[in-house]
Amino acid sequence: MNKKREITQRLLLLLILAAVMTALAALGALRDADLAVGDLLYQRPGFISGEIVLITVDDAALERLGPQQGWSREVYARAIEALNADPGRRPAAIGLDVLFTGETDPEADAYLAAAAAKYGNVAAASSARFGTAGAGAGDGSAASGDSFSVLGYYRPYEALAASARVGHVNAMLDRDGRVRQQILYLTTPEGERVPSLALTLARMYREARGLPAPAEPETGRLETWYLPFTGKPGAYNQNLSLAALLDGQIDPVMYAGKVVLIGAYAAGLQDSFLTGIDRATPMYGVEVQANAVEAILRADYKSVAPDGPQLAALFVLTALAAAAFWKRRVWSSTALLAVLCGAWLALCRVLYDYAGTVLHPLWIPAAAVPVYAMSLALNYIRAALETRRVTRTFKLYQSPEVVAELLRDPAAMEVGGKLTDIAVLFVDVRGFTTMSELLEPPQVVEILNRYLTLVSDCIHKNGGTLDKFIGDAAMAFWGAPLTTGDPVYRAARAAMDMVEGSRALSAELTERFGRSVSFGVGIHYGKAVVGSIGSPQRLDYTAIGDTVNTASRLEARAPGGTVYISRAVAGALGPRAEVTSLGPVELKGKKEGFEILTLDKLL
Repeated sequence: MNKKREITQRLLLLLILAAVMTALAALGALRDADLAVGDLLYQRPGFISGEIVLITVDDAALERLGPQQGWSREVYARAIEALNADPGRRPAAIGLDVLFTGETDPEADAYLAAAAAKYGNVAAASSARFGTAGAGAGDGSAASGDSFSVLGYYRPYEALAASARVGHVNAMLDRDGRVRQQILYLTTPEGERVPSLALTLARMYREARGLPAPAEPETGRLETWYLPFTGKPGAYNQNLSLAALLDGQIDPVMYAGKVVLIGAYAAGLQDSFLTGIDRATPMYGVEVQANAVEAILRADYKSVAPDGPQLAALFVLTALAAAAFWKRRVWSSTALLAVLCGAWLALCRVLYDYAGTVLHPLWIPAAAVPVYAMSLALNYIRAALETRRVTRTFKLYQSPEVVAELLRDPAAMEVGGKLTDIAVLFVDVRGFTTMSELLEPPQVVEILNRYLTLVSDCIHKNGGTLDKFIGDAAMAFWGAPLTTGDPVYRAARAAMDMVEGSRALSAELTERFGRSVSFGVGIHYGKAVVGSIGSPQRLDYTAIGDTVNTASRLEARAPGGTVYISRAVAGALGPRAEVTSLGPVELKGKKEGFEILTLDKLL
């Protein structure tokens, strides 16, 4: 029954642990840390095809042309013309990662629109303002997982929109403010479905080469897709400044037949984002677009696995981990934890590389570690309780003082002993054998247990070591393993308490059973070998030697209700005891007469 209850309790605990960790993951407690681990595991630099070229609005361009906000749109028209100057080495697509909303200078506006229309390989940027429908203004970015709507849409001015392709450049920010996803399409308040600038440029690139449109990634509810970055910040930068292009210093071979992106590449222009591939260095928006174009051209698409199946797997694996850690040693639990975490991370990476599936890499390790720690704590508590139970049980068979000494000094359990001065007491129940023949066995056991309990209480109360029970007799000693003060007096006090206590017990037994018994006690003091005596297979912490034998002989001669002591005991007690000498008597094992005394009273 206890085993069944233990299994039930264990199963319930495992389910609770699994449920708690699963709930924490579902509520987003691990979200930011999981994203960080995912960045380290998934987002790694890869091979850059070289089909994407950046023309940067960098510090050199700003120095050459002045602050960007003061530029005429003629600058970008001239850039388009410079890129298309050699008909045999034109770019396949030119992406303007700059917003041209509203009309400013009619002449410059017309110049830019005419340049875009003339060559037919230009895509202009648009942008949306996101927020909750009916709420205030947004910031141009979307928070992953939030419900959001396009509250406003900013397209290029009319002439440019009519002469160039249009793609939006909105950044998709996760909750930690980093870019890991792209918005493939956004829907304007008027219902127009606008592709991203990266998708638009990839289409133009393939059209220029006579290829079908690129395959599109599967998107989620918000039409987003996971972006596997190919390059870290700076990876796509070939130091091709817009100023150098306008000055005719860039060889058309650098961009012929390729995708050209023109965009901000200076810190002061405030067009940079933290990304998953580099958690410390911001990436300029034009490089984010380059990474997105690269992924679309390669059709390198990843799909984020739904949370539902992952939560179910988390619950099952957490429960199994808790079961595996149960009652396991520390080293094996640690090894199992390492294997579990390593295997899960390896599985995540394999599925990412070969199946294009993005899992939550931290969920399983983050659940396994606290379950591991809790299992160790429970195992420790369980072991401590088991040790306490065993110790408590051991004390029923061995003196508590001996148990304490063995636990304090395990070396004491080794076979051997030491010579020391101890007071040895033997006590025997007189008349018990005769009485046991007349009573029923349960009654005999009850009476014996009452007497032996009295003996044990008297020994422990006076700081003695109860060595053993020998049938209806008992042996105890003072002075080991604890070196208590005045061992002889303590032994004598215990003997007198036994005699006194036996009178009341004897009266009770006479009334119940019509029979009574009494104690005969013998005490001697001297040197004896005390320690773990026996063999490595069976040890007994006891005392041996002539002192022990003499105490046993004294007890054997003592009448019921009498305490026999040796001269050594009487000498140690001195004036604190009243004794009567019985003179030298013949004692087994002694060549000469041995003086026996009765202990009449302790002062």
